[in-house]
This record gives sequence, structure tokens and C-alpha cells, in this order.
Amino acid sequence: MSAMNTETIENLPWCIEPNEGESISHYFGRFRRHEAVCVSSPGSLSKAAGIGPVLARWEKFRFNPFPSQKKLEAIGKLIGLDADRIAQMLPPKGEKMKLEPIRLCAACYAEQPYHRLEWQFQSTAGCNRHRLRLLSECPFCKERFAIPALWEQGACRKCHAPFRTMKKRQKVYS
Repeated sequence: MSAMNTETIENLPWCIEPNEGESISHYFGRFRRHEAVCVSSPGSLSKAAGIGPVLARWEKFRFNPFPSQKKLEAIGKLIGLDADRIAQMLPPKGEKMKLEPIRLCAACYAEQPYHRLEWQFQSTAGCNRHRLRLLSECPFCKERFAIPALWEQGACRKCHAPFRTMKKRQKVYS
């Protein structure tokens, strides 16, 4: 795969829009896999934006230091999104993140297949919409979920069970 440079994607005729509440990890995984982009690693995208190796940290929900406005603007210019829109995929100030395990509401995922940022908040105990506890591993093989940037197939990376089928295994949350 050839190295990506800033000139090739600076003025994109298209934009990959984030979903409502989508985590930055899932969004950048989708962005890199888009047929018009084809960037294999977060490092390549970070380098093209001139922001150093921070995107790999962001995809793992490591926001220390918290992304600066300057870095958000640089990556935004490269991918065709406003810095404020990218900031919406980051936790609100003061919200602590659960770095591991990656969590999932399979019922939400079955409705709209993307990772929600709020699932990684330390303050989130379950899905308020479905009143179900979040899954932190595949209920079939017990493999922990990969970071959302790697959720290309929407399935367990070990047994390949689709996330949408896991909702039957979620416990009620009250």
C-alpha cells in the first residue's frame, strides 16, 4: 500500500459522517477502511495530518493528554470534518473512560452497527435505552472485544459470532 500524503485527500469531494454518539475509535476505523481512503493504520493518518502518533492512542480511548484544538483542526482538515464535530466523538470534560474491556450493547448494535462512546464511560453501568447490561466479552467464546477501530465485520474476532446475535445473552439492567 502506498504512503498517503496530505495533497491526495486535503479537499475531499466526500465526507464520511460520524454517527450520533459514535466513538472516535469506531469512526476512524470506518474512515480508514473506506474504499476511497484505504489507509491501513492510524499512524499513517496521523502522519498525513502532521499530529504525531496520537490517533493510535485515541482509538484505544487514551486521551491523556486530551486532544488539543490544534490537533482536532489538523485531522479535521485532512478528513473533511469540522474540529467541533470530531470533538463530539470524545468524552465530555471530566468523564472518565474505561479503557478495558471494550463494551457493547448488542441490542443497540443490532439496530445501528457502530460503537457508542458512552459504552466506555466509567459512569455507564448498562444501556439505558434497552435496560440491558453491557457485554465486555463474547458470550459464546469469552474472547474480549477488540478495539472498535477493528470492528470491520461486526463480529467476535475469535469465534466470528455477529455482535447483533449477542443481545439474547445480555442480562437485564435496572
